[in-house]
Amino acid sequence: MPGAEQRRLVRAALAHGRARVDALRAARRRGPAAAARGSQGLVIAEGDSWFDYPFFDVLGALEERHGFRVESVAHRGDSAESMAWDPSQLARSARLFERLAREGAMPRAILLSAGGNDVAGEELRVLLNHAASGLPALNDKVVDGVLGERVRFALASVIASLTELSKEHFRRAVPVLVHGYDHPVPDGRGYAGGFWFLPGPWLQPAFHRKGHLDLARNALVMRDLMDRFNALLATLPAHPGLGHVTHLDLRGTLLGEVRGARYRQHWGDELHPTRAGFAAIAQRFADALSLLPHPRA
Repeated sequence: MPGAEQRRLVRAALAHGRARVDALRAARRRGPAAAARGSQGLVIAEGDSWFDYPFFDVLGALEERHGFRVESVAHRGDSAESMAWDPSQLARSARLFERLAREGAMPRAILLSAGGNDVAGEELRVLLNHAASGLPALNDKVVDGVLGERVRFALASVIASLTELSKEHFRRAVPVLVHGYDHPVPDGRGYAGGFWFLPGPWLQPAFHRKGHLDLARNALVMRDLMDRFNALLATLPAHPGLGHVTHLDLRGTLLGEVRGARYRQHWGDELHPTRAGFAAIAQRFADALSLLPHPRA
């Protein structure tokens, strides 16, 4: 017979599970009724937490608000390197492509969200010079090595793998839409407030360990880093074999003003938008996807 503490725990767990479904239903009710599911075509998604976030994310908004059918292998916490090197991730993508091909489906695009986890957490600390050194906050040589070589290679490898799968199963190089991130604010907020048992923060600890304590200045450093990341992405379509790739520049979509904390309207924590922020990002995706033709199955 379960004890009183176990019964309380299970009751709380049951309530939590029901609340999650209630929140999901409420989010669906808030979506525009006119957006018929799948009416805008199929997109395949690979990526990180911007595509796989609890309760709301870019992909959910594309389905609920914009009428896309989304098939995803995205997983929160994944880095571009893990997408490139983990054979199980490629296997999941291959199984998804195979299933969709058997159904006779034809995707309009492949969406890719990757690279943020390659420069956050412990990885960010490696990119920073110590404040006491008198050097610029970002170590240019390290940043160039991580972004210009490691992340560039990983992203190109992931795109090549997804493109080969699309040629095999859909007989065409399906357009790839890869996004850059907007400018985050390293204010020390983790997921849902950053309780000790929840993920985050991902940025502020690295700054503080390197002696950078001024939030406004640290926000400018992150702005510089994200600008460099977007600059990297902007070069990808020019490479041979990547002409079907489009860089979606999302900078300026989300509020980023540190003074008065206006950024919190669009940033739920250091790395992830609020529901309103994700909706704004999804609108940018929908606008970009609207420029792509509906392929014939």
